Amino acid sequence: MKRSGRADSSAEPSGGFQPPIICLAALVALASACGRPAPASPAPARAPGDGFAALRAYLDREVEAGAFPGGVVVVGHQSRAVLTYAFGHYGEDDPRPVTDSTVYDLASLTKVVGLTTATMLLAAHDSLDLEAPVGRFLPEYRDDPRAGVRVRHLLLHDAGLPAWRPLYREANDAAGALALALATPLDTPPGVRYTYSDLGAIALTAVVESRLGEPIDGVLARVVFAPLGMHDTRFLPPKSWRDRIAPTERDPWRGRVLRGEVHDENAARLGGVSGHAGLFSTGPDLARFAFWLLDAWHGRARTGPAVPWTVVRLFTHRYGEPPGSSRTLGWDTPSEGSSAGHCLAPGSFGHTGFTGTSLWIDPARELVVILLTNRLHPTRENHAIRRVRPAVADLAVAAALGSAACPTASRVDTASGPS
Repeated sequence: MKRSGRADSSAEPSGGFQPPIICLAALVALASACGRPAPASPAPARAPGDGFAALRAYLDREVEAGAFPGGVVVVGHQSRAVLTYAFGHYGEDDPRPVTDSTVYDLASLTKVVGLTTATMLLAAHDSLDLEAPVGRFLPEYRDDPRAGVRVRHLLLHDAGLPAWRPLYREANDAAGALALALATPLDTPPGVRYTYSDLGAIALTAVVESRLGEPIDGVLARVVFAPLGMHDTRFLPPKSWRDRIAPTERDPWRGRVLRGEVHDENAARLGGVSGHAGLFSTGPDLARFAFWLLDAWHGRARTGPAVPWTVVRLFTHRYGEPPGSSRTLGWDTPSEGSSAGHCLAPGSFGHTGFTGTSLWIDPARELVVILLTNRLHPTRENHAIRRVRPAVADLAVAAALGSAACPTASRVDTASGPS
């Protein structure tokens, strides 16, 4: 893992632990695309009927109200897109209309689409024990009190780590930023308190890379994104993509409007590739991912990485610890006031991203709701997304499943307006 500049963290620790032997060829074999054709694009979205008119009108009004310049919403039902709607424009100095091929900075959706997926595939291949102490893989975690941190703690955000620290200001390069992240002391003992932590995701990235033997971006590209036909999903998008990438913030640290650069400052300092942020993607690509995960949850065969349904359900089921947490192993579940709205089933799982993105999957009703926006363009001091996400979820449920499935959707019309 040359990118980090760290010594091999999988070296044998004291106590006789045998260093892991990982065969990337075997992991790649989990992708059923090996020797099989790449998947076709998702079925074309059927022309949305009147049931989706309220959702489309709501998003158009929120553009006018200044919630975001524009975005893309995808609603999927039974593994096919029933609505793909692009709305608004790129940015304040770019009046071009958004299309379904517009690329968005996913921010913390990276944690689930990228990092959690890689962790899940390793677990499915018996290459990563979720109960293993993190110190088996990272020497920084071999001394008390961090010796008690296990891999699952990093997924559940209850490792005891603080939420964040300004690595981008404290370090001058990626190696220094990673060293600071891994040296950050715990605030509480592991397993005691839920604290959503980017630092935990960075540590989990180092664990996963120690098992893979290379940076996470290349493995995800080969094992997940390419087999699923997610050709518009990657870290570090090339310059040739720039014109169709939605701009994010006018960033005071970098002194410019960001376009095609990861918005998250710590991810930028880490070289643009991290498990906590850095992925860019489109609505249709995320639909491919969501349909694959939905089919895997149900145990249905689908072109793409093969993973047992038991493992998918393990990772997407609310864990119940620590008390009061709504988290699964990497994902979140509906809770009071969350972006899931009021009508997704309790067994649903999803996540959000700081840039104005969200992904929710309701496996019981086979429903997918994807929202991509650049709500922090030109400034992060725009919090309207907090009201928009749950409203979109409610309107999507009502449109896809019928108004009886979400009576609260009828009250969304009055919610638009300045934040």
